[in-house]
Amino acid sequence: MCLIVFDWRPDALEGALFTLTANRDEFFRRTAEPIAWWADAPGVLAGRDLVGGGTWLGLSRDGRFAALTNYRAPHEMRADAPTRGTLVSDWLGASTPNAKPGTTPLAYLQDVARSGDLYNGFNLLIGDWTRRELGWYCNRAAAAPALLTAGTHGMSNAVLDTAWPKLVGKRAELSALLCKEPMPPLETLIDLMRDPRIARDDQLPATGIALERERALSAAFIDTPDYGTRGTTALRVVAHGEVIGVAVAERSDDNGSHRIVRPGDFERSFAFNVERELA
Repeated sequence: MCLIVFDWRPDALEGALFTLTANRDEFFRRTAEPIAWWADAPGVLAGRDLVGGGTWLGLSRDGRFAALTNYRAPHEMRADAPTRGTLVSDWLGASTPNAKPGTTPLAYLQDVARSGDLYNGFNLLIGDWTRRELGWYCNRAAAAPALLTAGTHGMSNAVLDTAWPKLVGKRAELSALLCKEPMPPLETLIDLMRDPRIARDDQLPATGIALERERALSAAFIDTPDYGTRGTTALRVVAHGEVIGVAVAERSDDNGSHRIVRPGDFERSFAFNVERELA
């Protein structure tokens, strides 16, 4: 994922707790599976990176959520660093002691932070809808892992809410949309992100890449010959009294055959209620 904008309303008694729309940007040669329930971890709903084995964004039946973006620091990249996508899948699948049932989002992020310097740069969102908790950590930020308060936020390839043009623009568009329509169709959220406009040169960040590349990557929807937006995900989490409902849709350039079709128009959607443990 390279651009995520989301609205977080943990105190909502009815209606949307969490609304997200996100673009995953990746090299076209890197194979991945579209969003689906995982056969080897039936409680996990996510896409799957077939190179590293993890994922970039996903959900679980018991109300967990995670999403990750890479932090752009090309001169710091290490080929021997562990894959970052397992930080998402480990939380969703409760496959490690650190993500066992009962672990809070903040505790998980704090444990990740203890070994954060082993990884290439990343931002990590970790949520638990049953606890109404959403946390963030970046292993290139001075800030410690923290829970987020209510509000509308954006995350790209720098720390949370860094004022890159595409982040500022899409965060504002999401906020305006939700003011007009608190629960817009997921298709509307997806369409919001399929925006190929690039920023002006005087607005571009300086991240250590060539100017031409910086221009191309300034678009919300990136399209270059070898790299671009591979899919868009829209997610809404809604409270109905004690019931928490989840709806997610993905528009992808790959239907699972690993043949890239641009622009992507393969769509999948899922809806379920969070399963709570009985006391």
